Amino acid sequence: MSIAITNIGELVTNEPGTGEGPLGVLHDAAVVIDGGTIAWTGPTAEAPAADESFDAAGRAVLPGFVDSHAHLVFAGERAEEFAARMSGVPYGAGGIRTTVARTRAASDDDLRANLRRLVDEMARQGNTTVECKSGYGLTVEHEERAVRIAAELADEVTYLGAHVVPSEYGGDTDAYVGLVTTDMLAACAPHARWVDVFCEDGAFDVDQARTVLQAGMKAGLAPRVHANQLAQGPGVGLAVELDAASADHCTFLSDADVDALASSRTVATLLPGVEFSTRQPYPDARRLLDAGATVALATDCNPGSCYSSSMAFCIAVAVRDMHMTPAEAVWSATAGGARALRRTDVGHLAPGARADVLVLDAPSHIHLAYRPGVPQVAAVWKAGRKV
Repeated sequence: MSIAITNIGELVTNEPGTGEGPLGVLHDAAVVIDGGTIAWTGPTAEAPAADESFDAAGRAVLPGFVDSHAHLVFAGERAEEFAARMSGVPYGAGGIRTTVARTRAASDDDLRANLRRLVDEMARQGNTTVECKSGYGLTVEHEERAVRIAAELADEVTYLGAHVVPSEYGGDTDAYVGLVTTDMLAACAPHARWVDVFCEDGAFDVDQARTVLQAGMKAGLAPRVHANQLAQGPGVGLAVELDAASADHCTFLSDADVDALASSRTVATLLPGVEFSTRQPYPDARRLLDAGATVALATDCNPGSCYSSSMAFCIAVAVRDMHMTPAEAVWSATAGGARALRRTDVGHLAPGARADVLVLDAPSHIHLAYRPGVPQVAAVWKAGRKV
């Protein structure tokens, strides 16, 4: 079954040279979907015949958002913790253990239902590729079920046994790293593509983080790193050293960190919803972009530091408070996210790409930042199926 989306006022292809500017914008354009892939893009007047048609009526069409960082397998919520932060209590990693206790107590069906709710919520907002981490189980049994359930519904699965040290270890981080890199890894690796670690004071130091990532790599998982969220530290350097796909957060960076990212394949994945929800300083996207680093935007949807699944919100905040242009923010939320996942089939609209298509109820991608907080999703296709 093929479908032609016609009369597109502004088509963002993310294919420079195809159209105007870095977003490869085409006007009065069409897209033809055949099965689960993009079959054709070009002027509406030249669109080939298709089995069905959808009239975009002059609206903007973008690639689906690629959300490369989220924590969606959990139970409960932490609204009171958020209220406390808004009253002046500083953010720390300890709140994760609250979610760990509730997640361990939840049934598989409860976790699966909550994950489905969030993935569906994301899809309705145009998030057509979603990465999902474990990290709220922190035992072999509970981490294995987290990645197993995630693999049922998420596009990308990350093993994050090294999220924090669970309370039953009494602060013996090395002993817990021993579990994360042996029995827990063996149980989780068959369900995941990635291994991640929270490299930060209060979580795992650089040597422990390196041990976790190298063990995961030996088991066939590719690395990514929670890095430099709470202070300057070694996380970004470790990510670059190991050719990690992304260093995520990047809130506090030294000049050496920026230079390392700019000269590597490692993507700086920025998570502005976290800074909004914790009142930390925003990462300096302009500094990274001007240095030549590749930047992605993601939601970091989780029950503690950012309970938002809205990529449109992240785009608006990135433009307003992180000094990105609207075009840079849209690219980072689509093609940038694809690079953070080392995917070539998503984040752009060109023949052969996965048919992830977002129709905005607006004439331009600029409206994502220009009209913050306003619902603007008119239609979404994921892998050729209308959401």
